[in-house]
Amino acid sequence: MRVTKDLGQLPLADNPPAVVSIGVFDGLHLGHQAILQANRERAAEAGALATVVTFDQHPKALLLGHAPRTLTTLEHRLRHFERLGIEHTLVLEFNQALRETTARDFVDQILLADLGAQAFVLGFDSKFGASREGDAMFLRDLGHEVQIIDKVEVGQRAVSSTAIREAVELGDLLGAARMLGRPVSVYGEVVHGEGLGHKLGFPTANLNPHHELLPPTGVYAGWARVDPLVQGTTRIEALPAVVNIGFRPTLDGQRPEKPLFEVHLLEGGRDLYGQHLEFEFAGRLREEQRFEGLEALTRQIALDCEAARALLA
Repeated sequence: MRVTKDLGQLPLADNPPAVVSIGVFDGLHLGHQAILQANRERAAEAGALATVVTFDQHPKALLLGHAPRTLTTLEHRLRHFERLGIEHTLVLEFNQALRETTARDFVDQILLADLGAQAFVLGFDSKFGASREGDAMFLRDLGHEVQIIDKVEVGQRAVSSTAIREAVELGDLLGAARMLGRPVSVYGEVVHGEGLGHKLGFPTANLNPHHELLPPTGVYAGWARVDPLVQGTTRIEALPAVVNIGFRPTLDGQRPEKPLFEVHLLEGGRDLYGQHLEFEFAGRLREEQRFEGLEALTRQIALDCEAARALLA
């Protein structure tokens, strides 16, 4: 997938026609997937480029001065776009200039002149342009071909990023997964920690999730995937793992400012420092708790690993 983050790089050298979808697409849930699948199909029929226009930050960060914690950061979204068959993504900086761009100028200057849009696939609630004046009917009134994707429901509830955030925050990972159409996952960079896990015999990869929304603190089983784009493929081996999300209550006086995300690979043998990792949650094993000392903590970690192997089997 080609990623463009600078409008100065457009139009593309060969200037192919594009089928365009627009949105934040936080979480890439079932509703988003329906949009992108329809985009892909229409692009294939027309010999066009399946194209997404998204933003470097949630527009609410500028519009309201604050934004919800995202289910997927930009880099995580780009990897999902790649997996879903999108061929070109334009990432726009959501700044004051873009905020003030009229819907008509957005269409004429970016979607048509820069991207060569010949058709659009939009969600039923998709909006763009100053004061959110642009939508599917706006494009149709301008004479453009637009396919509108209706809302998707799961359990008689409309699938939305907001509903999924609520489920994740409450620890309802199964409910969130139903709306996502895949397991809840967190993506980030593996950074150096204090090496405590290695000293205890259970080395961990400390993941910086780049502000993605995390489930409640606790111990979880799941699957770790090294960044597939680094490996040059869309999917790679899923490594069984256990993760602790929390504040290390057993270590008095060493409480971190924010919860740590520590991944232990059950099969070991991988040096992950500096790499990007996606962790897919399979189930929660227990709450985070304080132990009397490191020996008791070590015994419990061994039990957690056994429980994780059983769950993942």
